[in-house]
Amino acid sequence: MEHDVRPWGQYWVLDDSATHKVKRIEVNPGGRLSYQYHHKRAEVWTIVEGVGRITLDGEVKDYKAGEVAIIPLGAKHRIENPTDKKCVFVEVQHGTYFGEDDIVRIEDDYNRN
Repeated sequence: MEHDVRPWGQYWVLDDSATHKVKRIEVNPGGRLSYQYHHKRAEVWTIVEGVGRITLDGEVKDYKAGEVAIIPLGAKHRIENPTDKKCVFVEVQHGTYFGEDDIVRIEDDYNRN
């Protein structure tokens, strides 16, 4: 199973096929992913543990376990963990391509391109 550690937390790839990819993503307390969008995929995020503060095209909302965020193709998005406990969510990607190089970062706390 593919696993990667990032400055904000870590993720595991649970399923990877031609039509979709599924990840389990953990965001550390105070951690935040880059504000980004994709050219070739949309995403559905389901919070399974903790609280995720999701920014979607400039709108900010806190999501709790069991709540779902729909991220359309091309929508600018990010998730951050405003709490002192980890945030875990399941990301289902659907589209035509799922490579990490289809991330267009608009803003990033860790100075990644």
